Amino acid sequence: MIVMKFGGTSVESAAAIERVAGIVRARMHRKPLVVVSAMGKTTNRLLAAAEKAAAGNLGDALRDAEELLAYHRREAGALARGEDRAAMDALLDSHFEQLESTLEQIAAAGQLSPAMWDETASYGERLSSALAALVFPALGVPAVHVDARTVLITDSRHTQALPLYSRTYARFKEKVAPLLEDRVAVMGGFIGAAADGTTTTLGRGGSDFSAAIAGAGIGAEEIQIWTDVDGMLTCDPRVLPGGRRVRKISFEEAAELAYFGAKVLHPATVQPAIEKNIPVRILNSRRPDVEGTLIVAGTVRCRNPIKSIACKRGITVVEIRSLRMLMAHGFLRRIFEVFDRYQTPVDLVTTSEVCVAVTIDQPRQIAEIERELARISDVRVLPNQAILCLVGDALRETAGIGARIFGALRAINVRMISHGASFNNVSLVVRDEDAVAAVAALHEEFFREADPEVFE
Repeated sequence: MIVMKFGGTSVESAAAIERVAGIVRARMHRKPLVVVSAMGKTTNRLLAAAEKAAAGNLGDALRDAEELLAYHRREAGALARGEDRAAMDALLDSHFEQLESTLEQIAAAGQLSPAMWDETASYGERLSSALAALVFPALGVPAVHVDARTVLITDSRHTQALPLYSRTYARFKEKVAPLLEDRVAVMGGFIGAAADGTTTTLGRGGSDFSAAIAGAGIGAEEIQIWTDVDGMLTCDPRVLPGGRRVRKISFEEAAELAYFGAKVLHPATVQPAIEKNIPVRILNSRRPDVEGTLIVAGTVRCRNPIKSIACKRGITVVEIRSLRMLMAHGFLRRIFEVFDRYQTPVDLVTTSEVCVAVTIDQPRQIAEIERELARISDVRVLPNQAILCLVGDALRETAGIGARIFGALRAINVRMISHGASFNNVSLVVRDEDAVAAVAALHEEFFREADPEVFE
């Protein structure tokens, strides 16, 4: 058994869904469970409608819902045949009646609560999975729909729910695995349900997480993440085109890349796969013959010390400086309690005798954070920064890495560096405007020659 997860661009149109059906059909012998994201930009459009409803613009919100209905009817309708067309119309009418009711509830409340955020956002995956299961048989893929909310059981933390693993795995083993003996099961990613049946979501990008949870639940031999790129590359193509494809990489390295901006993989995806030792493969739904990137447990030996460079832009650096830090017990605790109160994660931390510098990528409450920190220290906030993350195996034990990095960046100012906290990465902070030049210089330094066993 395998899990095949397809992202929003892979199911955004009739042509894309037909292409996905062909990919699945070619792998029927491996008993696939298919996990799909919402079609195209549906989730963004759903949440935009919900925000309009919360602001009192219910008419505009309902018109947005009508446009989404027309979009789904048009694309799925191009594939539905005979009786399937009537079933499709009934399915769409039912879901959009529920969506309109949800928007009306939001408008009446005058706010978009976390629970209603989840309920609204869930319609994208509920629709895409049900529609794919409906049209697959006409495309040569016998299929059955599985509502993810019946098998993926989570806590009740809306918008960022976490699975209750033992209960969820038991549900997948009992309800989903038997279906795969003679059919393809299709379910939506990103969504689940709390123990009381309330709809929850795993956070944006959570469809990858859903796929890994499903894979662990059914005991899959491989989890495939089908995207619109050929796999993991030696650099982010949105920052610097022309990177090499990474053939094979370890779970630890992939997790570092994912956390620091490699959008091809959701950071949490690897955890269930690591625990169950299930390899993950990144593949391109537009070029299914490309072997992609295989992510495995254990070390992947390579003649290049660096396997990839991630870039996380739009970062804010907060510098906290105070002479009271000298010999002061509890000063760092007081600093991090401020970030904790405002639920603002910190990526990197550097310290000296009298200064702490941290990076954050969620500056929504930076004014409040700055105000609180100013009571105990001098604070300087530096927006428009970027984190560059160089990932490889055992970098902490590799001599000369620092010299090569700073040699390549001799014309670019490095504001922060973090090395030693992880075996697998060296992270730097530069001005956002220098990010592209910095990535280009580092890529030239470390990938001028590439190990053909690891890179294409």
